[in-house]
Amino acid sequence: MDDTIAAIASPPGQGAVALVRISGPGALGVVEEVFRRPRGGGLAPRVQTFGEVVGADGEVVDSVLLTHFPAPASYTGEDVVEIGCHGGRLVTSKILETVLSAGARAAE
Repeated sequence: MDDTIAAIASPPGQGAVALVRISGPGALGVVEEVFRRPRGGGLAPRVQTFGEVVGADGEVVDSVLLTHFPAPASYTGEDVVEIGCHGGRLVTSKILETVLSAGARAAE
């Protein structure tokens, strides 16, 4: 498929940590739009990287851990990025909204 999709991948409001997953050929491009690393640098495959998700207005949405699983060695066979953020409905919804505004579409 050519789509890059995103969804909240953890049960709503159930844990202290939640996952927002982005999958598809544009996953890294979406992440580059919304993720800021305090020390710069790239994303090493399968290594968690600390940073912040930042909205289009420049406001920090949350401090997160981001993990990149490159294709074809991922759950979907495509590039996958997981954003580990604070749990709860508000933060996860805001991160998903930010990711969707950066070019991903909502998973069905």
